[in-house]
Amino acid sequence: MANLKEIRNRITSVSSTKQITSAMKMVSAAKLKRAQDAITELRPYAEKLTEIMQNITAGVELQESTFTRNDEAKNILIVPVSSNRGLCGGFNSNLIKCINKFIHEELDAKNQIITVLSAGKKANDYFKKTEFNIKGNTLPRELNHLVNQQEYQQHSESAETIMNAFANKQFDRVYIVYNKFKNAATQIPTVEQLLPVELPEAVESVNTDYIFQPNKEEILEHLIPKALKIQFYKAFIDSNAAEHASRMTAMHKATDNASDLIKELKLTYNKARQAAITGEILEIVAGAEALNG
Repeated sequence: MANLKEIRNRITSVSSTKQITSAMKMVSAAKLKRAQDAITELRPYAEKLTEIMQNITAGVELQESTFTRNDEAKNILIVPVSSNRGLCGGFNSNLIKCINKFIHEELDAKNQIITVLSAGKKANDYFKKTEFNIKGNTLPRELNHLVNQQEYQQHSESAETIMNAFANKQFDRVYIVYNKFKNAATQIPTVEQLLPVELPEAVESVNTDYIFQPNKEEILEHLIPKALKIQFYKAFIDSNAAEHASRMTAMHKATDNASDLIKELKLTYNKARQAAITGEILEIVAGAEALNG
């Protein structure tokens, strides 16, 4: 059994850790509220854009355009959205597992050139050690600055850079992988095809009795880039909310575990202290008996 000083030091250390994890939990809870509001407000807008494209494409045969071309998939770009910091449970590990599963089960790594453009230090640290790392093209080497960034403008510029790379045929497919926020306890690793754009199928019940000016094709040429940027932006806002939720949950569990450990250590300390006192009493009694004898 450890001596009393060691147990006291351990209790002090765990108590300090508990204070830190409790503070991090409260900070993440405050950030989660703002992030949750942001994604809740953005989702209806993104869904409305899809509905508008559905209305426009209804009953019309559209020619293949820059962002809807469907060439043979030889060059693949994957954009994983991770976090810049740790202490968020399985947030990053689940994302990386999802990407590896997608690469090995959905893609043909032997016959395709797969490139990973990481957003977030955790994904960047992992993929820079693999053969999928960015190697000499017009794209930046990472997008870490976009993580936890709420402003649309910077996301729009990065999305445009990726769109230009696709338009110049550097890539035939672009996928974005992120943790989708469902609630504070659930985050779902999600793979979405960003490019080429898969236009929504026309629904029979869609009302197409509109006069379009200019024509539908020209409207789509302007609408598709806007929808792509919103999809890209939404993935980061979704991931931001999921990160704070995952960190809050992880810190809550860590705080509970610290509380349980402190209780066990205090019990051990009290037992050790009681044993020490009992030992001292026995020594005194034995000494007294020896003197009397």
